[in-house]
Amino acid sequence: MYKLGLPADPKEVAAIEARRNREKERQSRFFNVRNRVMGVDVEALNNQVEEKKLREATEQSKDAAYATKQVQYDLVAQMLEKEEAERARRLAKKIQDFRKQKQQLKNRREFDPWDPDRLQREFPVYFNDSDPFYGPASMQCFFGEDLDRTTYLRMQQEQFRYSLERQLQEQQQARVDEKCADMLNDQLHLAMDMRAAHLARLEESCRVAMTFAMANANKAQAAELAERQRLEHQRQQEANLMEIQNQVTSDFLTENPQVAQNSMAPHRVLPYCWKGMTPEQRAAIREVQEAQCHEKEAQHQAEQALDTEWESQTMHLAQAAQELEEQERELCAEFRRGLGSFNQQLAKEQKAQQNYLNSIIYTNQPTAQYHLQFNTSSR
Repeated sequence: MYKLGLPADPKEVAAIEARRNREKERQSRFFNVRNRVMGVDVEALNNQVEEKKLREATEQSKDAAYATKQVQYDLVAQMLEKEEAERARRLAKKIQDFRKQKQQLKNRREFDPWDPDRLQREFPVYFNDSDPFYGPASMQCFFGEDLDRTTYLRMQQEQFRYSLERQLQEQQQARVDEKCADMLNDQLHLAMDMRAAHLARLEESCRVAMTFAMANANKAQAAELAERQRLEHQRQQEANLMEIQNQVTSDFLTENPQVAQNSMAPHRVLPYCWKGMTPEQRAAIREVQEAQCHEKEAQHQAEQALDTEWESQTMHLAQAAQELEEQERELCAEFRRGLGSFNQQLAKEQKAQQNYLNSIIYTNQPTAQYHLQFNTSSR
């Protein structure tokens, strides 16, 4: 595979480091002779239980704070949704009122083609002389006559008064509706502000409670850690004193060679109690080393003699090979001289043969008549 030199993943490196630390901690527990001989470390198990309880309490407090915030956000969202729905309802009501007042069917420009009484109004029945449908040619009315002028004026005044009263009523109703809407809006904002202030107070109280609980937990954890460190230091001091006493009173620091003897195998020693070799053992080893040195020296001299013999044989073989090469060179030179003289003789004979052919055999040149006869005979 090619080495691309990519950077390692930080998460993978952190996971590997965590596993390595857990393995080191586990090995330290396993290799601790005191805990392995006496049994399970009850204090460590109790500490783990306390840490788990503290972690669960912290998680519960965090969940409670998160639930409180979620309820607050839900209430604010509900109030905003209600306000949006009320605003949409008021807008729809205003649009509906505007359509009823300003967009009636009879006021539209395209109402004439849709009027169901259009045909009846095209040919109305004659009522009086002032009917506009009948002109001067009908002999029903004449220019200058206005029989219903008083009625028209009264109807116009009534219509103007009715329109004015209706506008006043609409303006008053609009002002009342606007005041009601403003009042409702102010009440809604006031309720939202009060609710937000209440939720803020609840959040602040929850935060203070969480801070107080966290401070108490941290204090308890710090006190527990200090107590655990004190007990660990005390146990370490006791273990060190016991170890010093054991070393002083045991055979470990003595020079007795019998301590290192293995009761099951006399020819072996105990490595953790062995203090070194005796003078007799060191003398025996020196004698064996001297014998090995003499044997090594004799072997070295024999190898030198053998190397000298091989060198002489190699020189004789090289001289014989050199003599054979000189003989081969002399034979090759003699062969080349004979080959050169043979080639010169052969060249002279070929040259004499060519001169004979050119001077005697190929003296007559063929004419055109010869070629013509040759072609005729071949056909």
